[in-house]
Amino acid sequence: MTDTYTPSPLRRLLPDEIHRAVGPGTALLRLETTGSRQNLLDGAWWPRSRDVEREIPPLITALTEHLGPLTRVGLDASAWNGIPTRLVVDDRVVHLDSFPVGDDTVLITRGDNDHFSLMVVPPATTPEAARTAMARAVHADNVTQAAEILLAELPHAAALSAGTAPENDEGPGH
Repeated sequence: MTDTYTPSPLRRLLPDEIHRAVGPGTALLRLETTGSRQNLLDGAWWPRSRDVEREIPPLITALTEHLGPLTRVGLDASAWNGIPTRLVVDDRVVHLDSFPVGDDTVLITRGDNDHFSLMVVPPATTPEAARTAMARAVHADNVTQAAEILLAELPHAAALSAGTAPENDEGPGH
């Protein structure tokens, strides 16, 4: 069955307080309290750059508040600069896995087998496009993959997700 997601203008928008909070570096989470988590995405993240050592620690710190200690982060090797094998975040070792998957997501692991998938909004994305894509990703009935959301919501999403923005690929504010 084809994804026929056509949100009404009201369903596309996040509450005003979230709109103000959504800026580069923001993570939006929709975490279910059941173990089923049948949707494709558990949240969305808008990093400021593609620098792993600068961007991943604050993400891990923020997620740990909601999820507890995290053990692994899986990243797309082609989308990030210099992925180390591990980072120490808040006095805990977090292992980093890199895969050449190009799937516009970051996989977060808690424990041995509890995985959370976050859509990654490219750093150079405009605030309005980022808010729209993030709202769609965290919508409770979303069944659309991250790459499809980004292609639908962001101008030149393919170039942005590959880190080849025509101008400042460090993202807004740099």
